[in-house]
Amino acid sequence: MSSEVRTSCPYCGVGCGVIVTTAADGAVSVRGDPEHPANFGRLCSKGAALAQTLDHDGRLLEPQIDGRPVSWEQALDRVADRFGAIIDAHGPEAVAFYVSGQLLTEDYYLANKLMKGFIGSANIDTNSRLCMSSAVAGHKRAFGTDSVPCDYTDLECAQLIVITGSNLAWCHPVVFQRIAHARKQNPDLKVVVVDPRRTSTCDIADLHLAIRAGSDATLFNGLLAHLVRAGKTDSVFVQNSTEGLQATLETARRDADDLAGVAERCGLPLEQVSAFYQLFANTDRTVTLFSQGVNQFSTGTDNVNSIINCHLLTGRIGRPGAGPFSITGQPNAMGGREVGGLANQLAAHMELDNPEHRALVQTFWSSPRIARQPGLKAVDLFEAVHSGKVKALWIMATNPAVSLPDTNRVREALAACECLVVSDCMQHTDTTRYAQVLLPAQTWGERDGTVTNSERCISRQRPFTAAPGQARPDWWIISEVARRLGHAAAFEYPNSAAIFREHAALSASGNRGQRAFDLSALMQIDDDAYDRLTPVQWPVRITPSSRLFGDGRFYTPSRRARFIPIATQGPARQVDALWPLVLNTGRLRDHWHTMTRTGKSARLSAHNIEPCVEIHPQDAQQYSVRDGELVQVKSQRGAILVRARVSDHQPPGCVFIPIHWNHRFSSLASVDQLVSAVTDPVSGQPEFKYTPVSVQPWPARWYGFILSRRRLALEGIDYWACARGDSHWRYEIAGNEVPEDWSASIQAMLCTLDAAVEWTAYEDRAARRFRAAQIRHGQLENCCFIGPDIRLPERAWLAGLFGADVINDQDRRALLSGQSASGVEEAGPIICACFSVGRNAIARAIRDQACRSTAAIGECLMAGTNCGSCVPELQSLIAEYS
Repeated sequence: MSSEVRTSCPYCGVGCGVIVTTAADGAVSVRGDPEHPANFGRLCSKGAALAQTLDHDGRLLEPQIDGRPVSWEQALDRVADRFGAIIDAHGPEAVAFYVSGQLLTEDYYLANKLMKGFIGSANIDTNSRLCMSSAVAGHKRAFGTDSVPCDYTDLECAQLIVITGSNLAWCHPVVFQRIAHARKQNPDLKVVVVDPRRTSTCDIADLHLAIRAGSDATLFNGLLAHLVRAGKTDSVFVQNSTEGLQATLETARRDADDLAGVAERCGLPLEQVSAFYQLFANTDRTVTLFSQGVNQFSTGTDNVNSIINCHLLTGRIGRPGAGPFSITGQPNAMGGREVGGLANQLAAHMELDNPEHRALVQTFWSSPRIARQPGLKAVDLFEAVHSGKVKALWIMATNPAVSLPDTNRVREALAACECLVVSDCMQHTDTTRYAQVLLPAQTWGERDGTVTNSERCISRQRPFTAAPGQARPDWWIISEVARRLGHAAAFEYPNSAAIFREHAALSASGNRGQRAFDLSALMQIDDDAYDRLTPVQWPVRITPSSRLFGDGRFYTPSRRARFIPIATQGPARQVDALWPLVLNTGRLRDHWHTMTRTGKSARLSAHNIEPCVEIHPQDAQQYSVRDGELVQVKSQRGAILVRARVSDHQPPGCVFIPIHWNHRFSSLASVDQLVSAVTDPVSGQPEFKYTPVSVQPWPARWYGFILSRRRLALEGIDYWACARGDSHWRYEIAGNEVPEDWSASIQAMLCTLDAAVEWTAYEDRAARRFRAAQIRHGQLENCCFIGPDIRLPERAWLAGLFGADVINDQDRRALLSGQSASGVEEAGPIICACFSVGRNAIARAIRDQACRSTAAIGECLMAGTNCGSCVPELQSLIAEYS
């Protein structure tokens, strides 16, 4: 008999609801929840493939100390003993936690409570610092509270949506599909995309502003000045509900009053800037949706406030279809902000520098001490670990050895840390390799708690499978360490529901309408009601309240919103002759963070199988870069090796590299080792969107690939990148030295020299070509193809052989040719991850079956009919092959 569980997706901040069905035989399937208000049944490619990521391969199954399995008692005792000893010897500022938007709110709450209320330091920060802290700071400067004023329904009743700093189609696909659907329902809805790159999001844009990287605040300062000139000030709202306009307007006029000057500084045609300004001025219901491309600058907070200023001036906030809308990156970035997960916050949206708030929280927790000053923000925290100021660090559910800027220095810090504890669900990550203590944590499907999405909607994550090995909830692990540190009475929780009740009660304590975050209606929720909790948007007060700021009242001391003067500066470092190109980093459509989950899925790995750098044809020609070959990308901080992808979607002078690859999936492609540790002075958020770099060809003497039934340890190869396939792993490889004996070298890599293995090989040394295959018990075990350049056989037919129980004689004979003897045409690179539809199949449908619309392709091949993330690519292929 099958069972169904309603839960929420563990990926981005959209917060989609999913229904997980477990069949009688244990098989799991996942579909979108049609009743969840975030997605109404839609899922992106990642969410649709969740069932493929549930295996226990690579899981951390038992506690470890110095690489040795130990009991939970031993591991917890070690953590408490080491933290306690360091606190006694050096004080509470010598220890720190680094947590994650992957944690559930209940886990986050206890980590914050232990550090700030019982250890007595604010040295707890989160990887959300890297993506959303500039939005937090901008909200607090303008509104007096970190509160997003919009929700998703505003996108459907807006007349104009400005998408800036976000490739929404790939990073938040379900929200993108809601906008695309809204456009079909309302042809008058206009969309403007502000982005240096031409991304898939631009396919629904009426206007694409390919802005110069780092000039966002100039564009919106100019807009503010234009709105005043055009007479679009909402005088009543400004007079009754805001303060600081005059100083802000004077700064904007000095900076960006001249339209032609704005266009020049932003790198845009004058007519495009004029068209955007007029559209914004003349459209009452306007939503400006922004994300990392706005936040991840050394001027990120100013970028955010430059947007908010325009909405305050026009009174376009607190009303349906209007407002500045920050969309978060992680599933529980918002929940972490609620509980004070950042080093400069207290729980329940209270302020660390407010004595009354500190006293209120300390009294509520009955804690012996309370942190009295902000702790170290992420970048500064790891610098303090590097210098030895912070001697004990506990990392939970994140991989800073990959995700922080200047990762080479971060790795040095981790290696030198006197006491490094890591709680994770995976045993082998770039970060866990440095830990003295590893604690096995539960993950999605096993955990029980809540998350909050970008529109302030709280949803349940519910377990539907048992945790493997000795994996435990993060909240339990934190409570057990707290108990050993002498705080047992304050950390006695039978379940996550009890923690949630305390969290809700703290939000109500001393509130009296003074704080927007308020869960007072949920503070008495019992365990059964918590189990049944349906999605609910805060504030959740005893007396129902309207949307945020609808009454024109804010949470500053004057209850007025603040205009913030923005004097534009640009990025911290500019390009020069040595570092002539701007590096922009970001996500891909089908991968997530450092691929510990999505890397398990063959379907998700098929769209982009290795790290790459996108570069404009003009720059490629200038720097002798050829499409498909390897290049070295260098900055002042380091160098990486990636595949070149020449594309006119990338603006001249800029390159783009995805963030996902790391030392578990590639030899030398962790892009954040190029990024300097420059941060926004207000938010502490690093500048991931602007790093001066150089690009040069890498002198590969040979290229190749290996398909293997097993994960391989490739040593002595200059370049490799791996991706999961069906029943196999795919390795792209290259080198600048030719081995003396290809056959011996490859067999040593494959490590399968035994009597059961049939080995067949072909070599043309003069042409630098080598091909080999291994067959075990009639099945293809490995195959390897080497050549002098990138012209190698397609991989799809060879990959399909790994699914055969026995390779037939015809395929055996054709194996080293790399081509099917029966003439089966290759599917080509995967375009639709949901249904594994390749480029060649789509091209054939367009050419041979006259599929001239995405609907026709969907009817023929199913491509584009699930999450819709590939629809922009389908449209491009229609234009190319029609």
